Amino acid sequence: MKKILLSLLFIPLLVMGCIQKKTSANPNSIQIIASETIKNVDHSKWDALLKKHVSANGNVNYKGFLKDKTALEAYLDVLEANVPSKSWSRNATLAYWINVYNAFTVKLIIDNYPVKSIKEISNPWGKKFFALGGQKYSLEQVEHEILRKMGEPRIHFAINCASFSCPNLLNEAYTEANLSKQLAQVAKSFINDKTKNTITKSKIEVSEIFNWFAGDFKTKGSLIDFLNQYSSVKIDAKAKTSYKDYNWSLNE
Repeated sequence: MKKILLSLLFIPLLVMGCIQKKTSANPNSIQIIASETIKNVDHSKWDALLKKHVSANGNVNYKGFLKDKTALEAYLDVLEANVPSKSWSRNATLAYWINVYNAFTVKLIIDNYPVKSIKEISNPWGKKFFALGGQKYSLEQVEHEILRKMGEPRIHFAINCASFSCPNLLNEAYTEANLSKQLAQVAKSFINDKTKNTITKSKIEVSEIFNWFAGDFKTKGSLIDFLNQYSSVKIDAKAKTSYKDYNWSLNE
């Protein structure tokens, strides 16, 4: 009996010894584990909703989202409780804020549904209608003060303003692991979408997005240099450029 008791007492000591040994070998090991836990926010709830209610070509079933409002709000609670910290990777942070923008845009629409356009809603981008980590945010804050400042122009093809002329809402959640592939995918898809842009070798008529945020696309050359990274048609450097009218009709 004494041997059994001694053994039971010895087991936790061995565990503690392992922790202490690991900690002494790597003083930051416990912190690294904690950071990994925080960094890997679970976007699976959002992923499931997108797969269920967004078609392959970006049409959004807002009536379906409305029926699944409880599930959407459960995901928004995950976002509220897991605001990025400095320990997060760049891709984890970008994925988080892209998903924030898209998920709260859907919430804005279903909270005001039915509407024919996001512009029917009072101050849709400037209103601080959601909180993350106890701080109030608006959609324009997320776009201009966070995402654009991260120096990744392809975010403009990832965030969706619930309108026909916007880049299609991807029917999967953005994640740290897949972000690079996803951004390349949506850039190529949007630029070559003939309902959004008309591109020939000598003339391009492109989305107003390339006009509104021109500086974001010219950090490493001209707009045409940027487009040629993804365009299926090779555009001449001196091609004539014009911009399409923007259709703000709801993307459903």
